[in-house]
Amino acid sequence: MFKLSLALASASAVLALAFLSPAHAAPDEEAAKTLMKANDCTKCHAVDKTKKGPSLKKIAAKYKGKADGQEKLMTNFTTGPMVKLADGTEEKHKVVDTKDVKELKNLADYILAQ
Repeated sequence: MFKLSLALASASAVLALAFLSPAHAAPDEEAAKTLMKANDCTKCHAVDKTKKGPSLKKIAAKYKGKADGQEKLMTNFTTGPMVKLADGTEEKHKVVDTKDVKELKNLADYILAQ
């Protein structure tokens, strides 16, 4: 009886942990950083401080937890919309130079993970 109870408890714990884990894999941080560097994103953005543009943490706070957060980020860095800079001026956001949807999603997920 004890072995059965222990087996059931173990199975329950494994199932509980499975539901707590994220639905998708963590972003490939190195690939995202490489894409950002290749596209000069770090000229305007840093992880935790405002430069010419907002920090990645500030961007993540704006979109994290929203169903369309990843999509909105991808649209922002693939369509070149007008964006407001830290000094109050506006300019067209640079378009990330890749057509690879997997790379774009990874970049968006990296930003959202900040």
